[in-house]
Amino acid sequence: QVQLVESGGGLVQPGGSLRLSCAASGSIFSINFMGWHRQAPGKQRELVASITSNSYTNYADSVKGRFTISRDNAKNTVYLQMNNLKPEDTAVYYCNSVIRRTILTPTTSYWGQGTQVTVSS
Repeated sequence: QVQLVESGGGLVQPGGSLRLSCAASGSIFSINFMGWHRQAPGKQRELVASITSNSYTNYADSVKGRFTISRDNAKNTVYLQMNNLKPEDTAVYYCNSVIRRTILTPTTSYWGQGTQVTVSS
């Protein structure tokens, strides 16, 4: 059993900052891809940022220069530092991770429960 638990969402004013965390727990052999997606009301879920096991990062154009993704492999945790937040960043943010539970099993994609980020004055 693997669980992803997110934290750090909330209400912030435009221009403010938030830091999201996502910790993976359970039977884990290795973690490949870790990423953050978001879904705003009436819109499709989109990939915001991702980081590979060797720390290669990728960002959506809309967040480049404002968001930073990082990971702590010892803690099986991924972070999303969000600066200069805008009202259009308002969404439910979901953590996603591709995990191998044992050396013999294939990788599986897991999702967190989501955390609400609201940017409003």
